[in-house]
Amino acid sequence: MECVKTNSKYSSIFIAIFILLLSSAYSLANAKIHNHEFLVEATPVKRLCKTHNSITVNGQYPGPTLEINNGDTLVVKVTNKARYNVTIHWHGVRQMRTGWADGPEFVTQCPIRPGGSYTYRFTVDGQEGTLWWHAHSSWLRATVYGALIIRPREGEPFSFPKPNHESTILLGEWWDKNPIDVVRESQRTGAAPNMSDAYTINGQPGDLYKCSTKGTTVVPIHSGETNLVRVINAALNQPLFFTIANHKLTVVSADASYLKPFTTSVLMLGPGQTTDVLLTANQPPSRYYIAARAYQSAQNAPFDNTTTTAILQYNNNSIKNKPIMPPLPAYNDTNTVTKFSRSFFSPRKVEVPAEIDENLFFTIGLGLNNCPKNLRNRRCQGPVNRTRFTASMNNVSFTLPNNISILQAHYNRIPGVFTTDFPAKPPVKFDYTGNVSRSLWQPIPGTKAYKLKFGSRVQIVLQDTSIVTPENHPIHLHGYDFYIIAEGFGNFDPKKDTAKFNLIDPPQRNTVAVPANGWAVIRFVADNPGAWIMHCHLDAHIGWGLATILLVEDGVGKLQSIEPPPLDLPLC
Repeated sequence: MECVKTNSKYSSIFIAIFILLLSSAYSLANAKIHNHEFLVEATPVKRLCKTHNSITVNGQYPGPTLEINNGDTLVVKVTNKARYNVTIHWHGVRQMRTGWADGPEFVTQCPIRPGGSYTYRFTVDGQEGTLWWHAHSSWLRATVYGALIIRPREGEPFSFPKPNHESTILLGEWWDKNPIDVVRESQRTGAAPNMSDAYTINGQPGDLYKCSTKGTTVVPIHSGETNLVRVINAALNQPLFFTIANHKLTVVSADASYLKPFTTSVLMLGPGQTTDVLLTANQPPSRYYIAARAYQSAQNAPFDNTTTTAILQYNNNSIKNKPIMPPLPAYNDTNTVTKFSRSFFSPRKVEVPAEIDENLFFTIGLGLNNCPKNLRNRRCQGPVNRTRFTASMNNVSFTLPNNISILQAHYNRIPGVFTTDFPAKPPVKFDYTGNVSRSLWQPIPGTKAYKLKFGSRVQIVLQDTSIVTPENHPIHLHGYDFYIIAEGFGNFDPKKDTAKFNLIDPPQRNTVAVPANGWAVIRFVADNPGAWIMHCHLDAHIGWGLATILLVEDGVGKLQSIEPPPLDLPLC
């Protein structure tokens, strides 16, 4: 009998393996190729009583939503009919070996010039949830952005109960002028760019702004249903609080990685971040405001303190009452942000690198350049007499090349474009969150990368500084997801803070909101060769130099090496 039992056991294992192979073969066979065309062009868009010729994709603001399944391939031909250079970044897509499709201007490609085109080709594998796409050239992403929804492989379920319906909410920022003119004026004067005039939900400011009630976004829901709401912060420069009047939100995913579900009444998303929530229509049928406004962590810095709204509408349009307004946290409510971010865990034990090959420490923050004597005062409008704003990582203010991309220079071994001497730790150790000497406020400009061997296990401590002002910085790493194993306030102390490391079930993300006057620690395995920019997703800060490049070398053989560049890669 024992023999029969053993055979039966092995038969079961064999059948299980066979079913697994069959289902993965079925998934691969069902993987689709999605072809899209993006036409980037100026389109009249009327907001806040005024019409602007805004840069859009296919005449839509926001741009089209792309929907695919895990394992599918996207082929997107982008034609530039605008008067500015443009590139498109697929925010959060791993781009395994396809760095040429990542999109940041002068990092992985030269821009698509006016009149030119480029086709982005890449496969999304092993990712499910909500990501997004946006321009990665100057400030074009103010209006050039859209959602990228990745459903499970065909025939596979979500990791949470199937919702009745889905809605996508894109939070944005609107200037009552040309955003390119706003950033160019800032580059001329050295001052901070003018703040936005409105926030938007799906391109509409909502009832609390002039000339906006007619277009207010309406999100339908039916009593008793549970809907999946995908929230994306596409704002240029502002972390945002998000809430829905009288409703609880169950967070199930962020940055296209599943989470251990938790319930909250308010979200905080830094620019670049996405959060998926389940919303149950368990309130009296009515109309409820969906609202978002600024989380402002930088002290004494002017910011847009307006509130954007949409309407959660129960049971079609039969109800016409004035929507109920939710309370929102105070603009500087860091306690709510901390409580929210500390609720994030992976749904189960994950494989976090336990041993580390590269232990890096990056300071992140602002700075001020002293103006040379020959520069006129109107070019030196920083917050301190005759200065210009700048920003840096490890005291290096990142500057982009302008006649070739870093990835092209790396792939073709062209010297003189960048160096690989980005420091692994700050050149000078100081009290990062204390009263910092003015001698440390002026970083050194450079196009410096940090080289990583393929397969190396990497830890990066991201440390905010109080130079000019402490601030919550959303740090985004292209080409990778990473585990956030700890965060805290003050200066990171390896002696005591390593005890806080969560190596069991930390959340996986592509953008980490580094606490103001604090730090965050991330870990990942460098398994994707290429040139990957790591930068602050506040666009004012990336323009000032708050970025660096992680240069991941090829491993062994074709499958550990970056693919050759596509034939239509734009020329500089």
